[in-house]
Amino acid sequence: MANFVYVLSKDDHNLATRCFQFAQMSHEKGHQVDVFLIEDGTKWADRTRDWKEKSVVGDCPEDYYPYLEENEILVGV
Repeated sequence: MANFVYVLSKDDHNLATRCFQFAQMSHEKGHQVDVFLIEDGTKWADRTRDWKEKSVVGDCPEDYYPYLEENEILVGV
């Protein structure tokens, strides 16, 4: 098992989607995962924002973030 730390520093739906997707995939493979929101990435701590805006490949942050919450993945701000 490896330890993964994902850092999101931008307020961008594409980057947020990938960050949360990679965190979910790593955790599903049995790895320890932590996510940190820094700089403009802290705007993703606002759960009232639009989490359903599609990325360039058609998925969105809302597709992955609930998994992180359900599995109590650390998301530090």
